[in-house]
Amino acid sequence: MFINKTADGRNNICGVNIARLRKEIHISQRALADRLQLEGLDIDKNAIQRIESGQRFLTDIELQYFCKALHVSFDTLFQL
Repeated sequence: MFINKTADGRNNICGVNIARLRKEIHISQRALADRLQLEGLDIDKNAIQRIESGQRFLTDIELQYFCKALHVSFDTLFQL
């Protein structure tokens, strides 16, 4: 049987890194949502919160936008 959650029950492995990177550049979840919207991804602060906490899945398309908004590579988002 295929399990699509992490060992600790998260729906994504990138949320922790997104939160860390966001905090490193000292922006709020709202500011990150604004950056993503400027890049063309329609997302709100609540979705950012659910992604960072592991409650929400991310698509590959959304990951591209996060990389642009945070100025990082895919590899950076997937670091364990």
